[in-house]
Amino acid sequence: MRGVIFDGKQPEVVDDLEIRDPGPGEVLVSIAAAGLCHSDLSVIDGTIPFPVPVVLGHEGAGVVEAVGAGVGHVAAGDHVALSTLASCGACADCDRGRPTMCRKAIGMPGRPFSRGGEKLFQFASNSAFAERTLVKAVQAVKIPSDIPLTSAALIGCGVLTGVGAVLNRAKVDRGDTVVVIGAGGIGLNVLQGARIAGATVIVAVDANPAKEGAARQFGATHFVDASAVADTSAAVKEVLPTGADHVFECVGNPKLIRQAVELLDRHGQAVLLGMTAPTVEASFLPAGMFLDKSILGCRYGSSRPQRDIPMYAELYRQGRLLLDELVTQTYPVEEFAKAAEDLHGGKVARGVLTF
Repeated sequence: MRGVIFDGKQPEVVDDLEIRDPGPGEVLVSIAAAGLCHSDLSVIDGTIPFPVPVVLGHEGAGVVEAVGAGVGHVAAGDHVALSTLASCGACADCDRGRPTMCRKAIGMPGRPFSRGGEKLFQFASNSAFAERTLVKAVQAVKIPSDIPLTSAALIGCGVLTGVGAVLNRAKVDRGDTVVVIGAGGIGLNVLQGARIAGATVIVAVDANPAKEGAARQFGATHFVDASAVADTSAAVKEVLPTGADHVFECVGNPKLIRQAVELLDRHGQAVLLGMTAPTVEASFLPAGMFLDKSILGCRYGSSRPQRDIPMYAELYRQGRLLLDELVTQTYPVEEFAKAAEDLHGGKVARGVLTF
């Protein structure tokens, strides 16, 4: 079968992958579509250290092909969106409703794939850049069959992370003010999360002026073109003179992390979503934090996928959550290199690979 692998030197589209049958508690999924996220490229450039060879991809949707013993919530033929959260369901964190903190779901990559007799690692317990993938039952979330799979694929990372950061982690409330730094795939979902939450002023900041239209479509009430102003923070404060209740950093740049902290109003919170390299350091002025300000990390939107994915699917069906509009372009999996180039160049909100 076809798939995208990374051997530690370069990514390659191959057609001779194999995958084992599902065991107890596992689901075999035929992938229809998978979004290309910066996290996939971060494996390639080394920002996210990961063992190789690995089958890439972590944001996908498809149709259940087979299930292992003990799986009852999905069956062959069901449409599913996949999460990356292979939580155990039995530890203290899972029991408290915090599956993103499950230690058994972090840093334990399996190797269900093989090629020429060599086992390949699975990225983010998912590997959606393959015609078929194998996931834990908890990762396969049933969705209505009327949702296009090219759109549903994006729920599993971009929507869970961005919208989840707003609703679950920051708990943005009606009437709050929000600044979103970076209007890429994650940033757009933060913007629509803020809109859904009822924020009244939502400022998007990006150095690419071409992103203004999408930012406003997803929920921004104001847009600051960071490439056209001498002082981005001053431009934001023209809109919010005392700062914002919530600032989301969606790029992973140390300077922008500092800026996020500096843009906070009293009792404000900066939420860090952009992925930095493990050794990168950021700085801020501690004296500015004494007015009850906070800096929050956020893993995967603090999500509970079996609850959140069906909720987002229903919001989509009601017209309140935008999914189709996130898909800038689709590419057959053979055009992975072109999709990656377009993502690097900021030409797409989300490119989606199809099988």
